[in-house]
Amino acid sequence: MCPYRLVLEHVTSRWGVLVLIELLEGPRRFGELRRAIGRVGRSVSEKMLTQTLQTLERDGLVHREAQPVIPPRVDYSLTPLGREAAERVRGLAEWTRVRMTDVERARRAYDEDRAARRQTPPARQEARARASRASS
Repeated sequence: MCPYRLVLEHVTSRWGVLVLIELLEGPRRFGELRRAIGRVGRSVSEKMLTQTLQTLERDGLVHREAQPVIPPRVDYSLTPLGREAAERVRGLAEWTRVRMTDVERARRAYDEDRAARRQTPPARQEARARASRASS
């Protein structure tokens, strides 16, 4: 797979998007980040959040800072590269929110068209005949 496509997958993954957008608000501890993501959508498991953070850290988008205190404290924040990616992802997320009614309308039209095509041929012919009579 092309390297840029792999990074695109990481950034636009189910949890990658939410992590990046949440970290735009500022540094977060693991638990804070997990709770914040849960408020936005479905809760993320510790394993998935850990994997997502490690992947984004490896890609240079997230910075992990372990504080030398007891109990241990680890903060996650965006790198400059991560902030740039997060702002773009947030723009796409906002576009999706704003245009959702258009997407839902397109889905309904698609589903109705697919259902009409699945009708048996005689039923389809009858439906066309009714539509033709109605428009006359």
